[in-house]
Amino acid sequence: MTRASSNLAAQTPGGRRTYVLVHGAWHGGWCWARVTPGLRAAGHEVHTVTLTGLGERAHLSRPNINLDTHIQDVLMLLEMEGLRDVTLVGHSYGGMVITGTADRAASRLRSLVYLDAFVPENGKAMVDYMAPERRALIESGMETGMMEPVPLNVLGVIDPNDLAWVAPRIVKQPFKTASQPIRLHNNNAHLRLPRTYVYCTNPPTGSFDGFAAKIRNDPGWKFIELKTGHDAMIIAPEEVTRILLEAA
Repeated sequence: MTRASSNLAAQTPGGRRTYVLVHGAWHGGWCWARVTPGLRAAGHEVHTVTLTGLGERAHLSRPNINLDTHIQDVLMLLEMEGLRDVTLVGHSYGGMVITGTADRAASRLRSLVYLDAFVPENGKAMVDYMAPERRALIESGMETGMMEPVPLNVLGVIDPNDLAWVAPRIVKQPFKTASQPIRLHNNNAHLRLPRTYVYCTNPPTGSFDGFAAKIRNDPGWKFIELKTGHDAMIIAPEEVTRILLEAA
């Protein structure tokens, strides 16, 4: 156990928790590798989802994969592992996925954490919320059916060691995951769960400013500003781990 993990374990309030971590676009479950040790060292159960067509499941990629596919990925994990009382965490695009999951399986969840993530309204797609320059890049995938990754510096990944780890693992993502509107059927069930929003501000990507402005003073949310780049679980894993321990 590292000193950082030991410190985190010592500061954890009592009780074993269950975390399910959902990555963002172009990533995979691998991106949580610097966060999971601290959570597990604190005595918690941790599951990292890799959504269909990404990460180590990139060989399954095909253009007809959509947002519903990825929501189903998480729902099946919850069901097959028999998970309940879950702290469900979504990074970036993962916010779309955890919102859809909470709509369908709120009874299995304890709380939601949106890590610099989309918090969609019913009938909205990820592309509807993106900053114009990012949306233009994403919509180039309409012709091929696949979205090219955004430059890693946009995600705040600039350290040479981080780049060496991340760059080979980033893959294209089916465009329909970004263009399919979310359909919420259970009267905003996700808004009845305890919720934390983490806004990454150094540098901000521009796509999450609107969510931060809306949520910052909303008493239904716990709002945290984290002065790091968008891929905080890679750039600032100890800070993210502390936030997740507190959110549970």
